[in-house]
Amino acid sequence: MAKIKPIFRCSACSHEVAKWVGKCPDCGAWGTVDEVAVSAASAAAPGRRAMLPSTAAAPISTIDSKVTKARPTGVGELDRVLGGGVVAGSVVLLSGEPGVGKSTLLLEVAHRWAKQRDEKALYVTAEESAGQVRLRADRTGAVHERVYLAAESDLSIVLGHVEQVRPTLLVVDSVQTMLAPDVDGVIGGVTQVRAVTAALTSLAKASGIAVLLVGHVTKDGNVAGPRTLEHLVDVVLQFEGDKNSTLRMVRGIKNRFGSADEVGCFELHEDGIAGVDDPSGLFLHHRTDSVPGTAVTVAMDGKRPLVGEVQGLTVKTEIPAPRRAVSGLDYNRVAMVLAVLQSRGRVFLGKHDVYAATVGGMRLVEPAADLAIALAIASAESDTALPPGWVILGEVGLAGEVRKVTGVARRLAEAQRLGFTTALVPPGLERMKDGGMKIHEVTDVGSALRISGLRARRAPRAEAAE
Repeated sequence: MAKIKPIFRCSACSHEVAKWVGKCPDCGAWGTVDEVAVSAASAAAPGRRAMLPSTAAAPISTIDSKVTKARPTGVGELDRVLGGGVVAGSVVLLSGEPGVGKSTLLLEVAHRWAKQRDEKALYVTAEESAGQVRLRADRTGAVHERVYLAAESDLSIVLGHVEQVRPTLLVVDSVQTMLAPDVDGVIGGVTQVRAVTAALTSLAKASGIAVLLVGHVTKDGNVAGPRTLEHLVDVVLQFEGDKNSTLRMVRGIKNRFGSADEVGCFELHEDGIAGVDDPSGLFLHHRTDSVPGTAVTVAMDGKRPLVGEVQGLTVKTEIPAPRRAVSGLDYNRVAMVLAVLQSRGRVFLGKHDVYAATVGGMRLVEPAADLAIALAIASAESDTALPPGWVILGEVGLAGEVRKVTGVARRLAEAQRLGFTTALVPPGLERMKDGGMKIHEVTDVGSALRISGLRARRAPRAEAAE
C-alpha cells in the first residue's frame, strides 16, 4: 500500500505547508490551515498515472450550446445583469451587506419563477423562521402554491428537501448560516462556507438545478465572504444600496455566461422591490428653469449611461481655512478641480466655503464628471445659471485641458433621449448621426467658461495676490 503523507493546506488560498500553523503564511488568513492526507507516491510523481476517462473528449463543434441557454427569472433588471436569465445547473452568488434587500429580491425571483412556468422553486432560509418569510411574502405579494419554503440550516436535510420537492430553482439564504455536518469548523467560518458552497455546486451540476446563494459581506469583504467563494460559483453579483435611500444597484462582478459589467437598478419599498427601467430620472431635479450652481452630466455605470446632476455652492467666509464639503463625489477629484479652476480658470475661491454634491443619492467617481463639477462651482461663484438643456462631459487635467472620455456617443444619446439639446464635450468627437443636438467642443477650462457664459470675475488684487 502507498504510504500516506500528511500535509497542511490553506482553504482560502490553497497554500501548502509542512506543519500546522494558525495563520497562513501566504494570504494571512487565520484558522484556514487544515490537514490533508496525500499519498506519498502521488506527491512525489504527480500526473504519472493515467486513468481511463468516464467521458471521451469531443470536438467543440459537436457540443450543443443550447445547454447553457439562459432562462428569464421574470425580474427584468436582474435578467439584464445575468445576461438574459439563469442557466440550468449554474450557481449564482448574490452578495451584499445585511439589510440591503437580498432576501426580498430573491423571494420575488422565486415567486416569478414559479408563476411564469409550471415548475417549482424551493426557498431555504437558515436565518429566519418560516413564519417570518411568510409575512414578508404576504407583504410583497410573493405567495404562490409552487414556491416551497423550508427553514433549515443542516445541509444534509436541505439536500433531502431537494429530493422530495424536485425544484428547478433553489434559493439558499444564506450560505454563511448553513452547516455541513461532516466538516469541522464553526458555522460561518471559511471551512464551513467553502464546504457548503462546494456541495451545492456539485448538486447544481449533477441535477441541473439553478442555485441562488445569498452571501453576507463584512466591511473588508474577506472574512467568510464572497471573496473566498468567487472561484467556486459561476456568477457573482454585488447588491449595493444606501440604507437612507430606496435605490438599490445590482452589479455583475463575475459571469461565465455573459458580460460582467452590467448594472441593474431597483427601488426598495414597503411592499417589495421593483426594477427601475429608466433610472436617469432619479438623479435629476426636474425644474422649469435653470438655477445657479447646477450642471448635468452623464455617467457610465458598466454599460449603462445614467444622467445625473451636480450641484455646487460657494459661501464667502472669514475663516482662514475655508471648508470643503463633498457628498456623492470623490473628495480628492473635487479638490483637484478646485485647484485647476482657480489656477487656470481665474475663479478665486480662497475666501469661500465650497460645497459639492449629487442629486438623488447618485455617486459620481469617474473623471468624466470633472468638467461638470467645475462649471457647477463656477456657476455658483458667479451666481449665473448655465443655459437650460445643457449636458457637460469631460475630464479635467492639471494643466486645465479637457480630455476625452469613453462612450461619448452613448452618453449623448441618453441625454438627447431625455430632452437635452446642447452638449459641452472634449474635442475630437465624431459627429452624431442625428443632428438634433448642438455640440460645443472645448479644449480647456477657460474656453468652457467662456462658451457657457460663466466668465470668471476678476478678483480683488489682495485676493489674487493670495
